[in-house]
Amino acid sequence: MTLLQSFALMGIGIVLLLAGAEALVRGSAALALRFGITPLVVGLTVVAFGTSSPELVVSVKAALQGDGGFAIGNVVGSNIANLALIIGVSAALRPMVIQKKLVQWDLPVMLGASLVLVLLLLDGYLGRIEGGLLVVGIIAYLIISIRSSRQEVRAQKELELPAEVEEVLAEPNKRIGRYLLLTVGGLALLVVGADQLLEGAISAAERLGVSEAVIGLTLVALGTSLPELATTIVAAMRDHAEIALGNAIGSNVFNTLGVLGPAALVAPMDRAGVGDDALIIMLAVSVFTFGILWRGFQTHRWEGALLLSIYALYLWWIIQ
Repeated sequence: MTLLQSFALMGIGIVLLLAGAEALVRGSAALALRFGITPLVVGLTVVAFGTSSPELVVSVKAALQGDGGFAIGNVVGSNIANLALIIGVSAALRPMVIQKKLVQWDLPVMLGASLVLVLLLLDGYLGRIEGGLLVVGIIAYLIISIRSSRQEVRAQKELELPAEVEEVLAEPNKRIGRYLLLTVGGLALLVVGADQLLEGAISAAERLGVSEAVIGLTLVALGTSLPELATTIVAAMRDHAEIALGNAIGSNVFNTLGVLGPAALVAPMDRAGVGDDALIIMLAVSVFTFGILWRGFQTHRWEGALLLSIYALYLWWIIQ
């Protein structure tokens, strides 16, 4: 397989992953609503997990194939992209006012999850016990978030829901079979897309003479972060700062706890190819972003430009 064919296969895999995630989110959200789960809970759980499903499926399949470095690299690279690239682009496009809750709750959780992941990977291995700890963390995060959001709903009488939930609520009632088909079809596309992406990435790594972890930290991480990038840019342009920032930060929490946790439970893995430098960069970018968002509870365009510069330097450092 030529290098061009490898990249083409990766592109096909990413397209299938994105299409599968979209179908899965819409189908599963509609099913959950039809079975009586409140829109708020659906938005905080089903949609959140659905948008992280590309990273989850890719990481689980990579772990099962013994490519732990690829699985961990995908998450570490996605976390760096979510902060340096996605928040950077959003801040550069339009300054954003930051909600106090985001700084007081979600940002510390994100920073704590990143620190825990780095500590767990110090020995170069992520086992089932560590995976179980991460899964407990995402469950606790969801429970606390749901309770907090319900209190906010009672206080404000309303809370903006994810677009996917709003669209499903606006649809006329359709037969449940359609939603089942969307859900099953979405899962199938995710599995096939992960296969294509992994095959193309492994081939590209061999052709370029780099480790699979490097491909996971860069191309694959960026590809699986495309949904978050698109959602965040649109939200920022529409002056929905809480959605733009919450989407990027929440995605990091889900990637760290809700992707690597289940992946390690399914198949313990080592971080072959994901060096200390990548982990330090992820933690440093998390701390730096925390400092930017904490200072003054608003972003500025120069801060967005600085984050984008950091992402460009990160890519140069990993690839060179």
